[in-house]
Amino acid sequence: MIGRHCIILAAALAASPALADAPLPLSDTEVAAPALPAILAPRERAALENRILAERLDTLIPQIMREEGIDLWLLVAREYFEEPVVATMLDAENMHARRRTILIFHDPGEGKPIERLTVSRYGLGGLFAPAWNPDEQPDQWQAVADIIAARNPAKIAINSSDLYQFADGMTLSQYDRFMSALPPALHERVVSGEGLAIRWLETRTPAEMELYPTVVRIAHAVIGEAFSRKVITPGVTTASQVQWWYRDRLMALGLTPWFHPSVAIQRQGVKGMLEGEEVIQPGDLLWTDFGITYLRLNTDTQHLAYVLKPGETEAPAGLRQGLANSNKVQDFLTRAFKVGRSGNEALAIARADSIAAGLDPSIYTHPIGHHGHGAGPAIGFWDNQKADPRGSGPIRANTAWSIELTSYAEVPEWGGQKVDFRTEEDAFFDGESVRYIDGRQTEITLIASD
Repeated sequence: MIGRHCIILAAALAASPALADAPLPLSDTEVAAPALPAILAPRERAALENRILAERLDTLIPQIMREEGIDLWLLVAREYFEEPVVATMLDAENMHARRRTILIFHDPGEGKPIERLTVSRYGLGGLFAPAWNPDEQPDQWQAVADIIAARNPAKIAINSSDLYQFADGMTLSQYDRFMSALPPALHERVVSGEGLAIRWLETRTPAEMELYPTVVRIAHAVIGEAFSRKVITPGVTTASQVQWWYRDRLMALGLTPWFHPSVAIQRQGVKGMLEGEEVIQPGDLLWTDFGITYLRLNTDTQHLAYVLKPGETEAPAGLRQGLANSNKVQDFLTRAFKVGRSGNEALAIARADSIAAGLDPSIYTHPIGHHGHGAGPAIGFWDNQKADPRGSGPIRANTAWSIELTSYAEVPEWGGQKVDFRTEEDAFFDGESVRYIDGRQTEITLIASD
């Protein structure tokens, strides 16, 4: 299986010279102010995205359907009302659902290949076989019902879930139309596809993980520019101006953010975070939260920077210790990862270990991948540090995470003021250990004031 993945990726990289030059490895050490990697043109991106999607469909779908015990999986999306799973299964030229896009996966058993069908008016890049002729059967739902009845599956999965939005794409109106067309004898075979949806979205393939370090490196490079004199002039630049610089920079690079970037200031003698039109001053501790989408993968990063006062060459020791404390909480959390352990269990273990070490943590870590706040179990929320239904699911191997958290510490140089040391870095869990995708911040970025 790994060999096949590598062959597919090698072909993709051969068609994408910008990535073939120097693919980046996973790294626990973050490069300070890294150079911006080359960014692919749209046609090169599309070719790479399509190759990886084909590999995911070929290898991941059979695995998860057989492990979940599902014979047939039905997915439905409507134009301008996208279904989260379907949106990740469309090729780069078919960017959205059109009219009503219906996908069917069927496992005929006996080790035979999974059928991939589309009951739609439009082809889908050769990844799904067209299975509907409107001239012969004008009723799209009846065509679906006929396909399913002919295959007589024991379990028919649809995406319906009260807990996870990623697995809740079947709307009430579509469910009613589907069930009306489906033979009554098959109604009891309809089950939730929650497990399939989550596993499809949360699983990262070897080919994707070859790309992910470059994607995260791009985000780190842009943050490095934002937290520099190239963008910030102390006493002049506002927090809001840095936020909109991010947006301008991404537009120029042909990239998109998946949320509006955050920039805020903590200042000696001032409680909480300062934002908006507040001018950045020497002695400020800056915080940013920034994420991009590239090659269908998302990043989510929070970094800290300190604006040096005249004559200073480093941040005050209390601030440096505060970041070190958050690094320790990261370590306790990543050690708590274990296949099969729930997100709630990992949260409880990491919090207990952090508190026993004298730290004051708040953990709100989430999966990442096709979505910024991705499918899979949450590990805490900023407003709930106890067990939560959304954290009840199991941690699985081959999943990517935003290790997002903070710790609070009193800073002696600021008169004992309590400061919030937020940090967030993207990481990969291979089933044995957690590794950062492109390192983590262990030193506060310094911005000169003159």
